[in-house]
Amino acid sequence: MKVQLLTYTPEPDRTVATAARLCYSPRSAEAVWADLTPEKQGEFLDKLVAYGHLSPFEHASFTFAISGVSRALSHQLVRHRIASYSQRSQRYINESSFAVVLPPTVEANPAAKEEYEKIIGAIREGYQRLTALGIPKEDARYVLPNGCQTQLIMSMNARSLLHFFALRCCRRAQWEIRELAWKVRAEVIKVAPLLFRAAGPLCLVRGECAEGAMGCGAPYTKEAVEKDYPQRQSASE
Repeated sequence: MKVQLLTYTPEPDRTVATAARLCYSPRSAEAVWADLTPEKQGEFLDKLVAYGHLSPFEHASFTFAISGVSRALSHQLVRHRIASYSQRSQRYINESSFAVVLPPTVEANPAAKEEYEKIIGAIREGYQRLTALGIPKEDARYVLPNGCQTQLIMSMNARSLLHFFALRCCRRAQWEIRELAWKVRAEVIKVAPLLFRAAGPLCLVRGECAEGAMGCGAPYTKEAVEKDYPQRQSASE
């Protein structure tokens, strides 16, 4: 899995803080912008998060290139609707030699891995036979598996990203989209550390679980994050 931050709103921390501060200031936007030191930005953004006033966060947007992920992941990802997506098309791209994502549980089980690879091989051969028979790629793709690798461009504003991190950085999120969420989080923190210093699962950010009876029941501390989030290679070559 690879995540690259392609572009983002310039000075995202200052942009959001200026938009929020302007609502309560008689001064011009230019004057508010000039007056916001990093310290003032941090104080103001922390207050917005604490009060739940997150609409100003929508003024900062981030665009990512994501590759080496499965169609199973992309189907989960598009449930985050306040975002924009452009995905590799199986309708127009020939997938005769498609790569797949190998789940860790399958990789750890030699017998399961052998069975998995046998099934994937049969699907590749079936796809190739269908296209050789003149079946259009847009119809032959119906046999392709959820594990088929894809790549996409994703744009989200900071408010949507905070929601995405709260849900998908959680231990209960499926392993692949959870890994994606932590990688995206690492990218945005580099360029907007004030906006995203309270980004992550609610148990880590607020010390409480939002899953109720469905929670994992495990403690979640900052120290536990590094131990609990393995930097593993999740996609087969």
